[in-house]
Amino acid sequence: MNNAYWKHLDHRADIGIQGVGPSLEQAFAQAGLALMAVMCDLELIHRKESRIINLEGHDPELLFFDFLNELIFLVSAEGFAYSWIEADINDGRLRARVLGESLDSLRHQPEVEVKGASFNGLKVWQDKNGKYIATCIVDV
Repeated sequence: MNNAYWKHLDHRADIGIQGVGPSLEQAFAQAGLALMAVMCDLELIHRKESRIINLEGHDPELLFFDFLNELIFLVSAEGFAYSWIEADINDGRLRARVLGESLDSLRHQPEVEVKGASFNGLKVWQDKNGKYIATCIVDV
């Protein structure tokens, strides 16, 4: 068991997302799942197709910010709903494989549109127990 998970955080106007994991990659991936879960139920999304995300950035928080916005682009511009993410980060380069399918508004019943990640609440850190945590408020 890798103890990776995601959760939503309360915010007055928008919604916070958080990913936690034993590695930076797993924290990013879990936060990405939290992002999709804001929009619809992950269990309704089949893992039929994959997309690859490649990004560069040596600041973990800016890399996380860019990663979230790429995921939002997949959903809003490409109509791609996802339910699985595997990420790898080496020397400031992030490569993520995202599995999902075309967004079907009848079957997936999206409830909220996420407009973008914000710098509000943006934080990536390692806690005293060695877990990585990635947090961001997203505009809805």
